[in-house]
Amino acid sequence: MLAGKAAAAPALPPVRALGHVPVRTLNGWTLPHKLKDGVKEFHLVAEEVDHEFAPGSRAKCWGYNGSTPGPTIEAVEGDRVRIYVTNRLPEATTVHWHGLILPSGMDGVGGVSQPHIGPGETFVYEFTLRQHGTHMYHPHADEMVQVASGMMGLFIIHPKDGEAVAIDRDYAFLLHNWALHPGTYRPDPSVMTEFDLWTFNSKVFPAIDSLVARTGERVRIRVGNLSMWNHPIHLHGVEYEVTGSDGGRWPRAQWRREVTEIVGVGQARDIEFTAVPGDWALHCHMSHHTMNAMGHGIPNTVGVDQTGVADAFRQHVPGYMAMGKNGMSEHQTHVDMGHMPGPENTLAMMTGKGPHGNIEMGGMFTLVKVRDDLAPGDYRDPGWYRNPPGTMARRVSRDPDFGKPVRRRQV
Repeated sequence: MLAGKAAAAPALPPVRALGHVPVRTLNGWTLPHKLKDGVKEFHLVAEEVDHEFAPGSRAKCWGYNGSTPGPTIEAVEGDRVRIYVTNRLPEATTVHWHGLILPSGMDGVGGVSQPHIGPGETFVYEFTLRQHGTHMYHPHADEMVQVASGMMGLFIIHPKDGEAVAIDRDYAFLLHNWALHPGTYRPDPSVMTEFDLWTFNSKVFPAIDSLVARTGERVRIRVGNLSMWNHPIHLHGVEYEVTGSDGGRWPRAQWRREVTEIVGVGQARDIEFTAVPGDWALHCHMSHHTMNAMGHGIPNTVGVDQTGVADAFRQHVPGYMAMGKNGMSEHQTHVDMGHMPGPENTLAMMTGKGPHGNIEMGGMFTLVKVRDDLAPGDYRDPGWYRNPPGTMARRVSRDPDFGKPVRRRQV
C-alpha cells in the first residue's frame, strides 16, 4: 500500500458503544489511583527532578512525582476525583486544572481561588468531571518560573458513553520550550523567545519515543501546548482529521482534514488518522523547532571561507562551533567524528541516524512507524521500514547537468 493521496484512507471503523483505549504518553506514564468510597484518589508531588532531555544533556528541573512532564491523569467523564498535592519545592505552588469545569475554589489560582500550598504542605482538590477531552494541569503560582522549569502534565478525560468512532491507539504529549544555556544545569525562566531546546514531553529527538501502529488501525494523537510559542504540527503520509480539543471530541460535522494543525499556546488539539505502512515524520513545522541548542544572533557564514576562524574563536570561547560554509548539515558529521564536542551539557543541533544516513533533525521531531504485521496492543519499536521495490527515490545520475532542465535565466 502506498501513502499519500494515492492511498485513500480506509472506511472508518465500526461504532464502539462503550469503553475506551488507555492513553499512551510518549516517554511518560499514567498516574495510578485508588478507589475510595466511589471516588478516584490521585496523589501528585511537586518536586525537583533530575531530568535527561537526551543523552548528553541533563538539568535540575521541577515536575511532579519524579518526572517532567508529570504523570498523565486519566479518568472518565462523570467520575468524582480527589487529588492530593504535596509540595516538596522550596517555594509555594498550586495546581490549575486547565480547561476543566469545576467549582471556583478548586481552580488552583493562588491568592484568588485558594491559599498557596506552602513548602511541605499537602492540599486536596475534589470535583466531579463534567466533560471529556484532552486537558492539562500546571501551577498558577510563580507560573513563569514553575512552568518554565517543567511543571506541567496531561489530564485526559474519556467520554462516559464511549467513542462514537472507535480508536485503536491513543497517544498524547505536551509541547514545551527550554532555555538551558551551555554549561548550565538549570533552565533559565527569564528567557522569553530565544530558547535552546524544543520538546515533546520534555524530550528532544532522537530521545523521543516513536509512535507505532498496525496498518489500518485508527490512531489518535493528543497534543497539548504549554510552551511560549504556537506550533504547527505536521504529519507525513496521511491527511489526518482534526477531531477535538480541550473542549472534547467535536461533533462529526466539525471534523476537518489537514496535514498541519497549529496548536496555540494553552491549547490542545486531537488529530486522528487511519495508519498506512511506512516510517512517517511527525514534527513542528517551524524549522528551528526541529533543532537542538544553537546560538542566537550569530552572523550568517554560509558561503564564507572560514579557514582558521573557528580555531581562533575557540581560544576565547571554548567549544565554539561556527555554522558550516555550506549549511548546517555538516555539524552532525563533525560532531560524529569527534571534531566538535561542543560546550558542556549541550546537545548537537541535529542528531539521529536512519537506515539511509543522518536524519539531521532534533527538537520537536519523532516518527510514526506503521507495519502490516504489528500485533494489536504491541507498542515495541519495530525498527526501520523496508520500502517495497520501486517505491523509494533513487539516484539516477551524478552529473549536475543531467537532463538539461529548463531554468530561468538569471539577469
